[in-house]
Amino acid sequence: MGKYATLADRNAIEAEAAWEGRDLSRTMYRFLSETADRHPDQPAVSFQILSGPADPAETLSWAELRARVTQAANLFRSLGIGPDTVVAFVMPNANETVVTLLGGAVAGIVNPINPLLDAEQIGAILRETGAKVVVTLKGFPKTDVGQKVAQAVVLAPKVETVLEVDLNRYLTGVKRLLVPLVRPKIQVTHKARVLDFNRECNRHPADRLTFEDPLEDRFAAYFHTGGTTGMPKVAQHKVSGMIYNGWLGERLLFRKTDRVICPLPLFHVFAAYPVLMSAIASGAHVIFPTPAGYRGEGVVDNFWKLVERWKITYVIAVPTAISALMQRKIDADVSTLRFAFSGSAPLPVELYKRFEAATGVTICEGYGLTEATCLVSINPPDGEKKIGSVGLPFPHTDVRILMCDEAGNITRECGPDEVGEICVANPGVVTGQTYTDDSKNTNLYAGGTHLRTGDLGRIDPDGYLFITGRAKDLIIRGGHNIDPAEIEEALAGHEAVAFAGAIGQPDAHSGELPCAYVELVAGADVTVEELLDYARANIHERAAIPRHIEILPELPKTAVGKVFKPELRKRAIKRVYDAALAEAGLAAEVAEVVEDKKRGLVARLRKTGEVDPQRVAHTLGELTRPWEWDAE
Repeated sequence: MGKYATLADRNAIEAEAAWEGRDLSRTMYRFLSETADRHPDQPAVSFQILSGPADPAETLSWAELRARVTQAANLFRSLGIGPDTVVAFVMPNANETVVTLLGGAVAGIVNPINPLLDAEQIGAILRETGAKVVVTLKGFPKTDVGQKVAQAVVLAPKVETVLEVDLNRYLTGVKRLLVPLVRPKIQVTHKARVLDFNRECNRHPADRLTFEDPLEDRFAAYFHTGGTTGMPKVAQHKVSGMIYNGWLGERLLFRKTDRVICPLPLFHVFAAYPVLMSAIASGAHVIFPTPAGYRGEGVVDNFWKLVERWKITYVIAVPTAISALMQRKIDADVSTLRFAFSGSAPLPVELYKRFEAATGVTICEGYGLTEATCLVSINPPDGEKKIGSVGLPFPHTDVRILMCDEAGNITRECGPDEVGEICVANPGVVTGQTYTDDSKNTNLYAGGTHLRTGDLGRIDPDGYLFITGRAKDLIIRGGHNIDPAEIEEALAGHEAVAFAGAIGQPDAHSGELPCAYVELVAGADVTVEELLDYARANIHERAAIPRHIEILPELPKTAVGKVFKPELRKRAIKRVYDAALAEAGLAAEVAEVVEDKKRGLVARLRKTGEVDPQRVAHTLGELTRPWEWDAE
């Protein structure tokens, strides 16, 4: 890990060599093997099924991890997985999840799937990727993952084998004896064979691959985006892009002595690439606490004690997790901490300050996206962190702020601090082949070279990237993408609703929460409570259920009759900010919400009495949208 503080440092690293000229691993197996050869006895990954600071954990050294990955890759090949076929996993975190992710990428194409999705969504992804093998959970208390996968496989006839992981092996004592007595039975109506993952792995060699591992770049992972209903978008990742993320982590972030706590799910690119691939490249040790990570029972309550237990140097988080952690007392020795890395959603200013004050540790906020095999930029660990910025583009990543027409033709490039669409080219962007569905790649590239992210942003004179809004209307709830169309289509099914518009309203904990505005059919009569009940019954994804629904006499619309969402966002910002000010007992309100060229939508405040400006700054710093005082 070298110093990374300024744009000059970034440019110097990039100038050392062209990306194609760097001497890096060219297959996933060689990538892992080189680390196992260098650090065979050092800890690679640890997993503890329970969250207590003294609870048992299983740690695999780099040599042990390579051995298990080798067995898994050999097993997958024996089940018909090849360079062009897919092994999916629908798993919470565990050491088997790490092994499957890596072994699947060695043997063929690995397809991580969010286990929180419902059976229909999982089935749609399995169909889209043509998965032949699925790794999932054996029936286990307090989870329905195995049952959902059994239902999903019925909808995905290409699946031939289901491999089950039994989490009971991680338990000890009475708990381990009780699980077989209370284990939920999975009803199987599909025709795929069901085998035990660990038992089958143990039938295969651990010291060598039983197949060739040619030195060729190829697709090795498929990650779905978001969790919406309908046909999913599945992004394709090549080995080179996966290793690029690891190289960045080793060069700029992690050392071999780092101990990284990652309570984020391995079905998400954040945990899979900036964390796991960077650990492989650097030899760092990654700790996964509980299957559900931050959602796991007791994880947030015990977090600081876990930091002390494992002598953590690097915290991996998202804003929702940081918000929850700041509501707990730091009741342990956290002096080993060096950095925290936050991504997936904008980080509120006040949360940034509170974390730094409480821990003495700086948060490096970054930016990435599934379509670019993740990493794009980061606030430099050794340099200035501009609050509200997602930092400097990484070496070998070219970020341009462009104005494009609908077809992706560049009409002009934006100047410093001018807002346009963020467009990215780097080793993780596979131009022309971002998605498995070719039709979704149409008009996706600016000038035929740069991925159009759909995010709006600007680059300041120091080279720092700021995200100001989204050209695409995705609602990002705690790093989870929600398609507003899902909410709108559900509400439009109600007989009293003529139009519906869904947006993300600011939230101190989740960054955004979905809310909806509706216009009723002429003469119709319905209450907000009835619409909320209808939404709960008809929106399959729980995270997408609106927190707030408002009935308007008429929705704002464009000249062609489309719902005009900027006006809805302004209404939501005013409502949420006014409520926050009132709850804090502050004599101020939002006079108007205006569009600022550099910052996007900005809440402009006016005083309604004597007010402490610092308390206002503290209260509104919890929320992600900028604000300012109205000129008096």
